[in-house]
Amino acid sequence: MKCVAVALALVAGFVGTDAALLRAGARQEPDTACGKGFDNLVKGSQDYYRTAAVELFTHPSHTMDNATFEAEFECWFASMCTTKCGGLASQADARKATLTEMCQSVEADWLKIWKLFSPDEVKWFKNSYPSDEVEGSEEGSEVHYKQAMETAKEVSKKELLCMTLFTIDDECVKWPYIRLTK
Repeated sequence: MKCVAVALALVAGFVGTDAALLRAGARQEPDTACGKGFDNLVKGSQDYYRTAAVELFTHPSHTMDNATFEAEFECWFASMCTTKCGGLASQADARKATLTEMCQSVEADWLKIWKLFSPDEVKWFKNSYPSDEVEGSEEGSEVHYKQAMETAKEVSKKELLCMTLFTIDDECVKWPYIRLTK
């Protein structure tokens, strides 16, 4: 009986050693889809996001989406801040009043917001938003890298697009709060 216990202890020791060696050699590249991460943003940027999350989620059907998809929206916001919004120029002077009105309206849908994007902003958004379709997905049952990000985009598309444009127009978070026209 003692021999069996000793043999099992030796086998367990070897298996544990192999697993530790395997983990040590299999370093994974860090996931940079969320930029440097929301928690690593400066307090002013985090404050900006918090005010945007309150001001932009005003539709009665979407008031709690900012909490439901908090991690996903924080991820996208952190990515925008980390990449400095792709170097896109603010268009606040040309669209801030319209953007504010549409984003806080319960009647304007996401497509009206999408039409406010410039061609460069459309290209940047499509290339930067972290939810690419995984190759090999079957028609009708697509799977996306960061599926939760895709779900957040589809459920709260208007709010996500509004947050994107306000972030760009506020010079990629130059102020500690979202700047709406009143």
